[in-house]
Amino acid sequence: MEISWSVAVALLVVMMVVVTTGGANVSYDGRSLMIDGERKILFSGSIHYPRSTPDMWPSLISKAKEGGIDVIETYVFWNLHEPQPGQYDFSGRRDIVAFMKQIQAQGLYVCLRIGPYIEGEWTYGGFPFWLHDVPGVVFRSNNEPFKFYMQNFTTKIVNLMKSEGLYASQGGPIILSQIENEYQNVEKAFGEDGPPYVSWAAEMAVGLQTGVPWCMCKQDDAPDPVVSYLTFFTLRLIKLLLLHFVKDIFLDMLQINACNGLRCGETFTGPNSPNKPSIWTENWTSFYQVYGQNATLRSAEDMAYHVALFIARKNGTFINYYMYHGGTNFGRTAAEYMITSYYDQAPLDEYGLIRQPKWGHLKELHEAVKLCSETILSVFPSMQSLGEQQEAYVFSGDSGACAAFLVNMDNTKSVVVQFQNSSYELPRKSISILPDCKTVAFNTAKVSTQFNTRITIPAIKFDAAEKWEQFEEVIPQFDATTLRSDVLLEHMNTTKDVSDYLWYTFSIQQDSMEQQSTLSVKSLGHVLHAFVNGEHVGSLHGRFRNTAFTLEGAVSLNKGTNSISLLSATVGLPDSGSFLECRALGVESVIIQDSKEAKNITNLSWGYQVGLLGEKLQIYSLEESKSVNWSSLGSSQPLTWYKSVFDAPKGDDPVALNLGSMGKGEAWVNGQSIGRYWVSFRTLAGIPSQTWYNVPRSFLQPGDNLLVLFEEETGNPLDITVDTISVTKPSLRK
Repeated sequence: MEISWSVAVALLVVMMVVVTTGGANVSYDGRSLMIDGERKILFSGSIHYPRSTPDMWPSLISKAKEGGIDVIETYVFWNLHEPQPGQYDFSGRRDIVAFMKQIQAQGLYVCLRIGPYIEGEWTYGGFPFWLHDVPGVVFRSNNEPFKFYMQNFTTKIVNLMKSEGLYASQGGPIILSQIENEYQNVEKAFGEDGPPYVSWAAEMAVGLQTGVPWCMCKQDDAPDPVVSYLTFFTLRLIKLLLLHFVKDIFLDMLQINACNGLRCGETFTGPNSPNKPSIWTENWTSFYQVYGQNATLRSAEDMAYHVALFIARKNGTFINYYMYHGGTNFGRTAAEYMITSYYDQAPLDEYGLIRQPKWGHLKELHEAVKLCSETILSVFPSMQSLGEQQEAYVFSGDSGACAAFLVNMDNTKSVVVQFQNSSYELPRKSISILPDCKTVAFNTAKVSTQFNTRITIPAIKFDAAEKWEQFEEVIPQFDATTLRSDVLLEHMNTTKDVSDYLWYTFSIQQDSMEQQSTLSVKSLGHVLHAFVNGEHVGSLHGRFRNTAFTLEGAVSLNKGTNSISLLSATVGLPDSGSFLECRALGVESVIIQDSKEAKNITNLSWGYQVGLLGEKLQIYSLEESKSVNWSSLGSSQPLTWYKSVFDAPKGDDPVALNLGSMGKGEAWVNGQSIGRYWVSFRTLAGIPSQTWYNVPRSFLQPGDNLLVLFEEETGNPLDITVDTISVTKPSLRK
């Protein structure tokens, strides 16, 4: 039986309606994403729900909306939501559904980056550590065990979103999803197992039937998988009726390759199909910061220039700022060597305060672009040369409307150009936006927004010894350990990420009287503290991307049995690179050299202790801290716990702990970890990478707030203060 083309098209329309019944139809063409058939220029901002607190979410979203943001983008954090296989947690800062609904309540869209590998400067790239122990697993490759658990979690999240009606196809805010993350960076390392994995991931995601497009960022060959949300029968019918024409329509609607980076207006090679729009999933508003390094700043002018260039040169219509609000890596969530503060230089700082002029300058950019968005979306631009390093991108449609972007790529001087019989002065490295091809509405280099400055005001001091109590961590010896091995164990595989700390202990017999020897310990990272017979004899640490080091120093051994205890500490787990499951940390070899011989201790019997006694006792918690035998503040010693109480500062200003007098460790307020601190790891300029540590107001009660710190080194708690954070009234740049 023959079926006419009109009937075939009608069947196709019916099926498309079925997919999107009850909500918006999100699709795209080679120009932009389309919502119910209407093309959109969308400005997006990354705000990660667990890096802030639920009471902060409404304000963060509101300020983003006021700044001209249309979409909130967030990762989904696998290790937070599935800490053990099949055991899920969506409470508190993990309540992604509440976060989605708050975005929807304020009238914004969502880009949901499920991953579930996210990198994101998040410990282990978002993978739960139990995944490491799955037999035969190879992360992010065409590996059946990995794909099984990846699909399980992705399905869990998609079904959760569906059950709450959160996809645009259901009337919800989610208009775009992402599977995987920057896989192109590692794909070659997996050889022949790379490309099949990419295809599988794309097809698996599409098969979850969300009714909205999926994208892959930094994946130039993002595939167009089989449309598995259609029944097999329907797909066969479509193929018979419309052959490759219909197939191509559907396939091109399902996976979009996107750009990440600072300068996608220059570097993006473009969509891998003429039927896909140009999407920028990560326009970095600054850069992540690691301990021992200065912050990498990015000006508002540079950000605005590259956004405008992406729109003009790459036909960009979706731009996401990573991050719009960075927030805080609470607890032990930061990846290796990452500071606790995250993207503090974003338009909304760590505390959710507006950072000017970045926030205001981008708001003005968004407003200028929206003035001519209808014109921009109706045509592709033509390029005209205005000089050696000057260009005009002109959007001129049949309706007579006209918009232009005048670009000066010269970073050394301003120029005057002629455009449509008028003169325009273009500052160096700038773009002028002319919504009507006549009048300049915005220039990326001209900042009219006034500047503000963040200020800290001490509200509470802990400057009296009687305000503090302390508890000295017990240094374990070999005889007291129960976990034994004849070989050195790898740190992460032994701790299973339940603690940063792993004790390596052994005993050595000394036949002669006390003598000087040299202890040499090779570590793969990150930090090592060495103790001989309970006395601290040395500490050393690695650096970001150079984690290995050798701790070497003179030690005195007594006649008889000597106890050597080595405390290995991680500062977050690695978050990137191929074969992440094979990475190794911890002690690699130990040699003791005396006047006669060098003794390789590596293959002797070792005793291990995972974590600290204070962690086991949970002395940072409100209840358990009462059962610990604290003592009065004494002299500063390594591996000491400190405890105090304080009242919440008056007012509503954000609160931070000034730990500038401390060394390295972790801090808790009312049992909640505000993150690791590492003040002693200084930059080349001799200043800490981070001094103030965010204490959300929701962590506090009016009085008697419990503050507990674990100090690895020798800090001075008497100089700690609780400060309030605010910003000055805006002022012009001097």
